[in-house]
Amino acid sequence: MPKIILGADHGGFSHKEELKQHLISSGFVIEDIGAHSTEPVDYPDIALLVGLAVSRNPQALGIIIDGAGIGSCMAGNKIPGVRAACCNDLYTARNSREHNHANVLTMGSMVIGIGLMKQIVDLWITTQPAPGRHANRVDKIMKIESALKTLE
Repeated sequence: MPKIILGADHGGFSHKEELKQHLISSGFVIEDIGAHSTEPVDYPDIALLVGLAVSRNPQALGIIIDGAGIGSCMAGNKIPGVRAACCNDLYTARNSREHNHANVLTMGSMVIGIGLMKQIVDLWITTQPAPGRHANRVDKIMKIESALKTLE
């Protein structure tokens, strides 16, 4: 079972806490990087911490919850090695893992309830990245990232 790096801004705090208990009860090892209260924090800071942890540990998966899931996704995708996907439904959750080999999942606490969020996470974690044409496309994504590093 992969280690799960879990983070949320203040808007996603309560969902994160419920999701954390759900994942622990399912046997996952969780690293909770915050937020640890409803005190305001900036989602890019949380996305950076989750993204760095995932990029340093390729076996880990990251989950970030903010208001819409979009901002954390954008910030997370700036980190080399991170393939973040904003998934607020079951179809995109499965697709992001199977076709795009996503290693960070972002969701919006203002978009979906905790029940659906648990279903999305369970599906996302258990869906395996597909080989073949999908893996080839992910390789192309990673080559774009490598090529852009050389421009800096």
